[in-house]
Amino acid sequence: MSRLIVVSNRVSVAKGRGAAGAQGGLAVAMSAALHKRGGIWFGWSGNEVEHFTGQLTMERADGFTTATVDLEPQDVDEYYNGYANRTLWPLFHYRIDLAEYENEFGRGYERVNEHFANSLHPLIEEEDVVWVQDYHFLPLGERLRAQGVRNRIGLFLHIPWPPTRLLVSLPHHERLVAAMLHYDVIGFQSVEWLESFLHYCRKEHGAEVDEDSGTVRIGNRSTIARAFPIGIDHDEFMALGETEIAKRSQQRLGGSARKRTIAIGVDRLDYSKGLPERIDALERLFSGHDDMVNQLLFVQIAPPSREDVRSYQQIRATLEQKTGQFNGAHSDVDLVPIRYVNRGFCRAELFGFYRAAKIGLVTPLRDGMNLVAKEYVAAQDPEDPGVLVLSRFAGAAEQLTDALLVNPHDGGEVARAIWTAMHMPLAERKARWEKLYAVVRDADVIGWADDFLAALMQDPALPEA
Repeated sequence: MSRLIVVSNRVSVAKGRGAAGAQGGLAVAMSAALHKRGGIWFGWSGNEVEHFTGQLTMERADGFTTATVDLEPQDVDEYYNGYANRTLWPLFHYRIDLAEYENEFGRGYERVNEHFANSLHPLIEEEDVVWVQDYHFLPLGERLRAQGVRNRIGLFLHIPWPPTRLLVSLPHHERLVAAMLHYDVIGFQSVEWLESFLHYCRKEHGAEVDEDSGTVRIGNRSTIARAFPIGIDHDEFMALGETEIAKRSQQRLGGSARKRTIAIGVDRLDYSKGLPERIDALERLFSGHDDMVNQLLFVQIAPPSREDVRSYQQIRATLEQKTGQFNGAHSDVDLVPIRYVNRGFCRAELFGFYRAAKIGLVTPLRDGMNLVAKEYVAAQDPEDPGVLVLSRFAGAAEQLTDALLVNPHDGGEVARAIWTAMHMPLAERKARWEKLYAVVRDADVIGWADDFLAALMQDPALPEA
């Protein structure tokens, strides 16, 4: 069996399935794939050094090797905080108004991808298969090809792919996509993002595109582009539900609700998640129905992220202001309608919170997949399941069609969906949940990794140099 080399911005080794503090889905999937095939997980250490040397830190972990490099502060500022998170992230989430196009960002992004290629190349053996993760490394495949690497190399994009009319606003977009076409397989979270990519290749690059197979041909080179929707590690997550941590968390939240229906949102603090719009929808609901403070409790868990980026500072300030104003207007002397928690919890605790909540609010303005939606479904009591209210602009909406699908920009529609969920009969809740749960159970993260790698290793023919 070919050895696997995984590349991601950060290396996060799962500490064991079923552990209360287990890492997220990507760490679980990558660790499982590497444990099965053997190989290396390569990425940034998270540390900064005065001068980049390319020196690798190698460690053994759970049957495979981790290899990390340190970056200079300028690299981190331009490649990570700059091009990745202030240029690509907002643009790919359709927020062209927030995208910052600075030449220094682009140069830093190209430089770090070159650094990674230089450090990674000596580790690659003849039969290895290389799997690159996400938007941080769109040109990495081309850099490896330029150094003579002819192994099978795949890329999976965890975030959306924007429509052509938006992508062309990116300076040097042609060069970026041309670099991506040096990968053998490119995976997307949903058919919508895949179709946007194929449209761009055909319209802007003049590529020959086979819509049925996802083959993109330019000259002698061909790339396969397909949708591979990621899932959760079902068995690992369900094991968390059996822990005392999960059970205590369920009791803690449920017991504090004062018999109110609990709705929950769990989102990284990011403008793509639609958090201010969610508060606006709740405002419509509370303004349109009497005594809602005695009927509904909304818990928003929103750990901060990318705090050095101005737009993230702004979204935090906006959300805190809206939440304060909402509670000021709708609280009673002994009841607060919104609990806003600006920190993270381990996944066992989240399982308990999900189980206690009868409504899951997952309403991003745009999201590659959104695994919170799938975790919420998995955590429900089969005899008394809650209702998932899901944005139609999340990648998960393509699979979870029995959720209450909403337009997160339409506060009235979201408010009506919350009201419907509060009053949905048990028989309908169970019927919807059973279909949703079957999807979550059967399309898990381990199968996702196996499907992608099967596609990547399907054609043994070596690519053109």
